[in-house]
Amino acid sequence: MASAYNTNPTLEARRARLRATDEGVPQALANWRPTVSVTGEVGRGSYYSNQSLDREQWRTPRSGSFNVTQPLYRGGRTVAQTQQAEAAVLGERALLQATEQTVLLNAATAYLNVVRDESVLKLNINNEQVLRRQLEAAQERFRVGEITRTDVSQAEARLARATADRVAAEGVLQNSRANFINVVGRAPEAPEAPKTATVVPASFDELKAVTLTKNPNVIAADWTAQAAKEGIDLVRGELLPTVSVVGSVGRNLHTSSQESESESAEAKLQVSVPLYEGGGTYSRVRAQKHTYGQRKIEADQARRDSLETATRGWEDLQAARALTRSYESQIRASEMALAGVEEEAKVGSRTVLDVLDAEQELFQARVNMVRAQHDEMVAAFQVKSAVGQMTADGLALSVEVYDPTKHYEDVRDQWIGGGITPAPGYAE
Repeated sequence: MASAYNTNPTLEARRARLRATDEGVPQALANWRPTVSVTGEVGRGSYYSNQSLDREQWRTPRSGSFNVTQPLYRGGRTVAQTQQAEAAVLGERALLQATEQTVLLNAATAYLNVVRDESVLKLNINNEQVLRRQLEAAQERFRVGEITRTDVSQAEARLARATADRVAAEGVLQNSRANFINVVGRAPEAPEAPKTATVVPASFDELKAVTLTKNPNVIAADWTAQAAKEGIDLVRGELLPTVSVVGSVGRNLHTSSQESESESAEAKLQVSVPLYEGGGTYSRVRAQKHTYGQRKIEADQARRDSLETATRGWEDLQAARALTRSYESQIRASEMALAGVEEEAKVGSRTVLDVLDAEQELFQARVNMVRAQHDEMVAAFQVKSAVGQMTADGLALSVEVYDPTKHYEDVRDQWIGGGITPAPGYAE
């Protein structure tokens, strides 16, 4: 999981997306700041006028101006845009946590899949070897007349089936290894099953309460709804007056005659009051209100989805634990039954088929046990994900935890500069 946390491209891409979302805040704050521009013109032309002694002139007119515009009031749009951008950042941070949980859950699941499939393959190999020895013994007994050809054929059929199961198990293991490489970025190295499943809430009621407050998808949906709410004021602000202070300094040379020269300096208070804009802005206000309503409904759905995920994980965990206990009992009973059947077969009271059936039942119980242990651990991680603890912090991974606030604080009040720090291993 530590390796996936540090190298997974999906997680790196989501971090980059959050950094891009962070830039929405300084873009909104820029509306408080002045805009400054310098304008210059130069030309060459022939000019004719019957109102001067020198009726035809060749001049090189030049002009330049320095302009500063300072917004004072934009109908509340700057405040609304800033609050909307901050809500979007908080929502994106929650989605980054959700992505982190998904990646780590996928990594844990991929690891446990490899462990399970390696164990199942070993059981299949052992079962194939046992049945091969059983076939050899049956053939020897057939030669001395203790059993019939039918008994030998039954042993051959079981061996062929075991070989097919072993080949299939090898294919499943290779698929699990490929999935592990995709998620983690490297091949698994001698994976071993964890001794115990991860810690989860003690009761289902506790699980539900924590899920509704800590699940990152729920948190993201709430902040998305808040951003949509701020969007209403942002659009409505277009219907309100705007006030700005405009200052300019200019100089003109040879613009009206060969000797003309002028300078100007002025400061103005500009007020713009929209009276009617065709109804388009009012329509956008109504549309944004509907969007806000949609986001609130989606937040409610996110709560339902998170509770469903938590419930499914909890029930899967309880079922897997029960199955594990049952399979432990079945394995003990099957081992005793196989030993008894083998002893009875030696004195002729049991057939070869009875022995094969007992071996198959024990083999299947062991396979089911491996799968139940796998399912228990995966379900525990799913429960941990539902309560928002399937993170590098929640799992106490030995990694340098990514701080989503650092970039935000670096750029929030930045006035100038276009350089960035790209994701590790990726050039700007």
